[in-house]
Amino acid sequence: MADPTLISSFSRALAGGALIGAAATIYWFRAGRVAGVSGVLAGALQPDDADRSTRVWFLVGLLVAGIAAAGISGAAPGPALPVAAVSGLLVGFGARLGGGCTSGHGVCGLGRFSLRSLVAVLTFMATGALTVWAVRHGAPSLGALR
Repeated sequence: MADPTLISSFSRALAGGALIGAAATIYWFRAGRVAGVSGVLAGALQPDDADRSTRVWFLVGLLVAGIAAAGISGAAPGPALPVAAVSGLLVGFGARLGGGCTSGHGVCGLGRFSLRSLVAVLTFMATGALTVWAVRHGAPSLGALR
């Protein structure tokens, strides 16, 4: 018999993935651009961008969805919120510096069979796996950061 918790987690992940795919598709048809969050944010910060309002509304939607999800799940912002904010800014800077982010490459680029996106996603995944290994096994003192 299948574990109900596993089925519930799988169902939520499947629904979340479908919603992300639908949002990326709608954005593609509406704006004619991929829904890479770092690129959307960069364009929203440019006052002369012709699609600025579309980009701003996309970002507002991300914030509202995040707040709604936290409210539904009962999660409350804790003391880690400032650390998460600084981390997010650093990740965003790195994504722009590296020419794209996981949402642009992973969600949109792979769906368009982009070789550049495939290389980027493989790099993201390998780096993430190496980081988890280093924190858990390679450098035990880093395990305290969890």
